Amino acid sequence: MDALDILMNKDLVIPYFQPIISADNQLVVAYEALARYQTPEGVEGLGWFFEDESIPDEYRLELEDYIKDLALTQFLETSQSFLLCLNYDGALLAKTNGEALLKQLEHFVSKGLDLSKIVIVIKEQAISEDVTSFRHLITYLQSLGIRVTIDNVGLSNSNLDQIALLKPNIVKVNLNFMEDDGFPHLYREVHQSLSMLSRKIGATLLFDGVSNFNQLNYAWRNGGRYYQGDYLASAKPTFVEKTVCKEKIQKEFHHFIIYERKKMEAQLTLTEKLSQQLKATMKKIKADDSYDDMIKMIAADCNEFTFRVYITDADGFQQSSNAEKDVNNKWGLHEEGRFKNWSWRPYFLENIVRMNYEKRGILSDLYTDIERDERIRTYSYPINDSLYVFLDIPYAYLFEQDGLL
Repeated sequence: MDALDILMNKDLVIPYFQPIISADNQLVVAYEALARYQTPEGVEGLGWFFEDESIPDEYRLELEDYIKDLALTQFLETSQSFLLCLNYDGALLAKTNGEALLKQLEHFVSKGLDLSKIVIVIKEQAISEDVTSFRHLITYLQSLGIRVTIDNVGLSNSNLDQIALLKPNIVKVNLNFMEDDGFPHLYREVHQSLSMLSRKIGATLLFDGVSNFNQLNYAWRNGGRYYQGDYLASAKPTFVEKTVCKEKIQKEFHHFIIYERKKMEAQLTLTEKLSQQLKATMKKIKADDSYDDMIKMIAADCNEFTFRVYITDADGFQQSSNAEKDVNNKWGLHEEGRFKNWSWRPYFLENIVRMNYEKRGILSDLYTDIERDERIRTYSYPINDSLYVFLDIPYAYLFEQDGLL
């Protein structure tokens, strides 16, 4: 299709509405208005039209305004009990300082539109060039009651500091990166950070492109409050019942919770095993044993679970060498680890305080070991109030056990 042909046949352009479902009540809470073009072969999406920068700005703005008029007119015929998300080209929005958009919305306000029900969706990439200007613009829109969504966040090199500065109402992540159920662990770390950031700035995390069970599970596990995608409800030319997928989501949530409980039980079981083994090992350690003697004994007794053992003090300074297992499963001492400080690690101080208070060991979450470049967990255990032993558990062991990955 040619861009000019579309503009010459605007009467064939219609809005479709993609439902957005909330995890809170499993109901449709919003719709995203999407442009569709009616052809003899069927309805086709027009996302390419708005993303093609070779198409003159005035053409794209003309079609954006046209589809918004249709969507808002249809929206006004409802009870306005949900939110309506309208996509807007960030560059064009900045070019007019939002005046063209506000003029269009004011026309519908006179007909009864509640601006607090409107969400303007802007792609992150368009914002990065002039964050300060967008910050003022977004703040102004929000002062009028309009909500703002930053779209396509987390696809590549997302600047979390920019998101924090802009303080959008909704942060939108597309799940298209998940192909064949396999994806870089980096995405998970980024989205967990996004989840924490969203919570701190009072934004809602929306996962878009949910097309299968695994993607919904990923969104649920990574703090998504809103979900959007054909797996739940496809875009239609009319609004649907708000309970359209309530039963389905409740069933999926039940599956998720059962699986996560099994994972927690597996982690608690491993924690208890290591705790009992270390308690037994500590009884064999003599008062005059050196720290290296201690880690050699611990490594021998915990050989099944770990590939690296070391001891630190409460300030994070390593007091022992590293006891490490080589490719032949033989243990050796590496003195270069002695006196390194690990207090800079996330959760180190928190875990030290917890071990002192709870008098028990702690199993870490999954993370990537820098030296081995593999996903591992670390078990830390209090020897006394000032010494702590750390056991790094390899991926191979975690993989063989249900619920540890």
